[in-house]
Amino acid sequence: MTTVLDDRSASVVGARRMSRNVQGSIAGAALLLGISIPNLLGDGKWGWVLVVTALSYVALIYVGSRALEGRRQATDRLMRATVTVAFALVMLPLLSVTWTVIREGVGRFDGKFLRGTMRLSPEELLAQRDGLAAGGAFHAMVGTLIITGLAAAIAVPLGLLTAVYLVEYGRGRLARAITTMVDVMTGIPSIVAGLCAYALFVIVFGPGSRTGLAGGLALSVLMTPVVVRSAEEMFRLVPNELREASYALGVPKWRTILRVVIPTAIAGVLTGTTLAVARVIGETAPLLIAAGLAQETNVNPFDGRMTSLPVFTYYQYVQPGIPTEAGVARAWAAALMLVLIVATLFVLARVLANVLKPKGLR
Repeated sequence: MTTVLDDRSASVVGARRMSRNVQGSIAGAALLLGISIPNLLGDGKWGWVLVVTALSYVALIYVGSRALEGRRQATDRLMRATVTVAFALVMLPLLSVTWTVIREGVGRFDGKFLRGTMRLSPEELLAQRDGLAAGGAFHAMVGTLIITGLAAAIAVPLGLLTAVYLVEYGRGRLARAITTMVDVMTGIPSIVAGLCAYALFVIVFGPGSRTGLAGGLALSVLMTPVVVRSAEEMFRLVPNELREASYALGVPKWRTILRVVIPTAIAGVLTGTTLAVARVIGETAPLLIAAGLAQETNVNPFDGRMTSLPVFTYYQYVQPGIPTEAGVARAWAAALMLVLIVATLFVLARVLANVLKPKGLR
């Protein structure tokens, strides 16, 4: 038995390692197969090239590692290659969409677009018919920030307090009922949230009542369960030893939550909140029903219709006006602005998470 183990150990220690040059050669061979095989079969589309390249790379890396390093290392490299290829294939559509939005939207992303509205003057209408840039989405940008800010002002405190209750205090039927309700709210269609908000404002303020506040309320219904779930998971990850140490020093439970639990989980909470904002900032259907469409800037969410960037993009695409290219260009530019807002929120969330994280965890 000892001799067998020694032989195995010696074979493992003395096994050859696959160098980076060999791995690069395998990747190049996979790319060559990915280009040549679809062309030989008469279909040289990029989709088939990527699929054949990915499958060839996974197969070749396993065969090469099995020949040089043995079965264990070959299995490890097979799993790594599979995960890497899967990640790359998932990232390709995201990169393609991002590049398309940038390419199509940057041409109209100018000062007139950033400062103007769709309340066009006769001169601007004539300029647009002549093919010149006219109109902008400033009112939609303002509306997006106001409506999303109202939704966050409603959903974030409510979601965090609910998560604190479920983790720190919740026991029995009430906690189970809240958890069930959060799960149900997670699956609510967005248009249903818009209809509910619109119906509520119609009952209170009368028919045809569309305001930014109604839009914010509709988005808060969609945003709250995401905040609750993300914050709840982050609070549960806080070690109980930290809570017990705080209790041992005579610190009340509420102060322990404020000074120990929340600061420890703040990075994950901010990330979850940002994901919740990103979840609702691109919604069109609920805002189309609850907030409506406006052609100029409205900064009062309690009075009058308010346009958001998703609604602006939708209308510019389905009703582009004359010429059609002008409306489509504005739609792409509005989509680019929406992507930039979401990216800025993510960067801001990461910066705040690093700044607010406790010193011992930085």
